[in-house]
Amino acid sequence: MQPNLGGMASAPYDVVVAGIGGMGSSAAANCAARGVRVLGVEQFPRGHQFGSSSGKTRIIRRAYFEDAAYVPLLDRSYQMWRELEAESGEHVICLDGMLTAGFRGSEVVAGAEAAAKLNDLDVEYWEAKDIRTRYPALRVNDDDYGVFEPDGGFIIPEASVSAYTAVAEKHGAELRYETSLVRWSSDSDILRVELSDGTIVRTSRLILTLGPWFTKTMESLGVAMRVQRNVVAWFKPERPLGPRELPTFLIDRAGLPTRFYGFPDVGDGVKGALHGYGVMTQADELDRQIDMMRDIDPIAHAFEGWAPGSSHTFLDAKACMYSLTPDEHFILDRHPTNSRVVICGGFSGHGFKFVPVIGEIAADLALKGGTDHDISFLSIRRFKEKAHAGH
Repeated sequence: MQPNLGGMASAPYDVVVAGIGGMGSSAAANCAARGVRVLGVEQFPRGHQFGSSSGKTRIIRRAYFEDAAYVPLLDRSYQMWRELEAESGEHVICLDGMLTAGFRGSEVVAGAEAAAKLNDLDVEYWEAKDIRTRYPALRVNDDDYGVFEPDGGFIIPEASVSAYTAVAEKHGAELRYETSLVRWSSDSDILRVELSDGTIVRTSRLILTLGPWFTKTMESLGVAMRVQRNVVAWFKPERPLGPRELPTFLIDRAGLPTRFYGFPDVGDGVKGALHGYGVMTQADELDRQIDMMRDIDPIAHAFEGWAPGSSHTFLDAKACMYSLTPDEHFILDRHPTNSRVVICGGFSGHGFKFVPVIGEIAADLALKGGTDHDISFLSIRRFKEKAHAGH
């Protein structure tokens, strides 16, 4: 089926994608694979580490405590990750198991259990003794309880972006790096997109995947999106802590400042981070310098409480950015005042696992005007509805 572009064949591009990180590269690839003319623009060089699509590992899991409505989107993402590997030849997904654990009544554990049961997921429910038996290297509290997903694990973000940009170009997309979106406007039935190199391109549709640089756009639409600095750190453990000894994990325990997540050593050391622990900032003002006492010590302390000896030698750290919506759920929608513009943002530190399906949804919204995926709970209109409900 050919995309419905409203008869606007006079524009040089059918779709412009602004921002070619994880979401944008997937959107560009999904659009180009449907046979339309795609231009992708990215403010940084190819393979850069400045946005939110880097860090060597990103969790993928199905028992989604945040909201069970995400699970069908995850099912599609799992399928599409495998399709990406087959088409690109890149290895992007590693499924050695994922453990969500903590005290039984915690939001994380109870939510994961509820999502698993509602969607009849293939998971295992572990008491403290079960966790100790499977992973004896862990320091397990007597009140710990876990949801173990055998098909959970992690995505390699850099490889994912590389694969999707290669697929986009294979299908004819034009990608311009070190070129950013300055502004866009509607000119009759055509969108005029002004770029940082001084050029103005005309397009039938525009997909905005701007990551942490989305705040001004969101503010103009009445959504107060925030950007949070979050540090991830890598350590060399004093003994082997590969996937057999340490699963990809998310734990919620008393005594920790916030939820703690991390990954086994698959060649770069173990990696850990405290979810949502950083200060608020702006994308262009991010402090990328790492302070050992402020940034690393809390992560090392959390790691030692979970896997003794894990933080034996500090290796590296990186300051990342969370793009937080008021309710910390995504925004996937058409622009409220111009339906030719698609907005994909506010992924709030838990979006990367959805990269394939978000690209598919963005292509659906741009080229068909709608999608078969249920994304009603991710509409930008929910914020106005909540504001009106409060009066």
